[in-house]
Amino acid sequence: MAHAKTSYVCLPCRASYKQPYDRDRERVCPRCAQPLIHVGSAFAAPRRRDTAAWRTLSVLLHAGVRFHKGCCGGPGYRPRTLGEVRERMTYARRSGEPIARSLVRHEVPSAPPRGRGERR
Repeated sequence: MAHAKTSYVCLPCRASYKQPYDRDRERVCPRCAQPLIHVGSAFAAPRRRDTAAWRTLSVLLHAGVRFHKGCCGGPGYRPRTLGEVRERMTYARRSGEPIARSLVRHEVPSAPPRGRGERR
């Protein structure tokens, strides 16, 4: 029986590759020879020319967010635009919540009250 394939991404090339998962083997991009990032089996790559989507993806991956299938079939909510990313990162900064947890929130709660003398 063949092993299921999972996705790997090269951010500089804006390319995605489906390959069998092997924990012990480091994957490299066939275009630039940089290490590939394992993103998970529920990943759908944006178009190569969609720079905003790739920037959004870069923020997610650098924060440790991946696209693994959950018990219900999908990875859950992931922001698709830079505006959604900014909103969630602002919430994380103000609330003290870890960035990775903030980025996967479906809805951002209203901002916590500011203390006296806190800058905008």
